[in-house]
Amino acid sequence: MALVDWLLDSDPSVRWQVLRDLAGPPAGDVAAERARVATEGWGARLLALRGEDGQWAGGAYFPAAGGSDAPDDGSQPWTATTYSLLLLQAFGIDPDSRQMRRTVALVRDNCRWEEGGQPFFSGEVEPCINGMTVGLGAYFNQDVDGVVARLLSGQLDDGGWNCWAGDGAVVSSLATTINVLEGLLAYEQTTGGLAESVAARRRGEEYLLERRLFRRKSTGGIIDPDWLKFSFPTRWHYDLLRALEYFRAAGDPPDPRVAEAIEVVRSKRQPDGTWLLENTHPGQVHFALEDGDGRSSRWNTLRALRVLRWYGDRTLP
Repeated sequence: MALVDWLLDSDPSVRWQVLRDLAGPPAGDVAAERARVATEGWGARLLALRGEDGQWAGGAYFPAAGGSDAPDDGSQPWTATTYSLLLLQAFGIDPDSRQMRRTVALVRDNCRWEEGGQPFFSGEVEPCINGMTVGLGAYFNQDVDGVVARLLSGQLDDGGWNCWAGDGAVVSSLATTINVLEGLLAYEQTTGGLAESVAARRRGEEYLLERRLFRRKSTGGIIDPDWLKFSFPTRWHYDLLRALEYFRAAGDPPDPRVAEAIEVVRSKRQPDGTWLLENTHPGQVHFALEDGDGRSSRWNTLRALRVLRWYGDRTLP
């Protein structure tokens, strides 16, 4: 089976993005396939799991039944409202579909953050979570101007963000920063953004690029070997493919400083042309999307191929 055919032999959430980014059919075909995300496959299955109040598992960031305490094994439940909406966003569900308009209205009216009881689209205190909130609000047509302002005020001197800044951290975290950058980019693409938000996002990009996306600025050493392993869904975690997907989505020509990260992506292509799922983040899920680590991943293959196309590898399918 040809690689594109293998990718298309999947869920509507994968198929419509393959059609848009790799196959190049008429725009009407892409739109028709995208519309199926809300009514078939993983998208419909996830929507069916939300409560009557619009929430998943009864909570904003954590399931209501389990509270906010992490399990002893270091995993995290991924079943509450935030990560369910992030999945729907990754699926590319149409935000103007009847199902999503109703769901988002319910979330807006009923969902409150565990940290301080704030309405969902008002955000909370951690910049990582607020980056997610801005991205979701922008995607689902909600007012997140106040959360953007909070993120801009919390940018650190080195250009990035850190969820522990409130506890005294003064050095940024790539994991926090990528969540904020994705949120600010979605905000700009939806609203046009503000001069201040564009400038902050550019400073955040420079924080990543100065480190070649994965190396210490001081020594050049690899910051975390796990960042060279590709996951999906990424949840709050950072890895090279996620960072490259951000720069691709931003639409600028590739900066020369991403070249080494691109070589890592190229090196991970399997003999059959696919990329593997390598680093699933442990925790309770609604349902599995793929066959597990060490197996070919349609999501990572799609994401890697479109990153390499952005970089200029035109011989790819």
